[in-house]
Amino acid sequence: MHEMSLAISIVELVSDKAQAAGSEKVTAIELEVGRLSGLMAEALAFCFEAAARNTPAEGAKLLIRELDGRGNCPACRHSFIVDSLLAQCPQCGGYAVDIVQGRELKVVSLTVDDEDEG
Repeated sequence: MHEMSLAISIVELVSDKAQAAGSEKVTAIELEVGRLSGLMAEALAFCFEAAARNTPAEGAKLLIRELDGRGNCPACRHSFIVDSLLAQCPQCGGYAVDIVQGRELKVVSLTVDDEDEG
């Protein structure tokens, strides 16, 4: 499952960042996932829970924000939402559409437990 390997990578990344910041616990993670990325957000969330066991990210709240695909037509300069990597411009009918958003997988932020507040 593709989502499991990505979940493991996310856990490793945020765990390393938390430890570099002097924290032992990640409490929240915010991700952006493009709708054209081929990832299933629900499957990624499920895999994250399993991958995070016995790590600093265990129990962290995972917020996944899904981003629409966006395309720009170089012929007529129209910008529009796309639902496929093979998009047709709705304004001029051209197929040379540049996909500018929707394929991302990005860790936007993470929140760590500040041990001094206890």
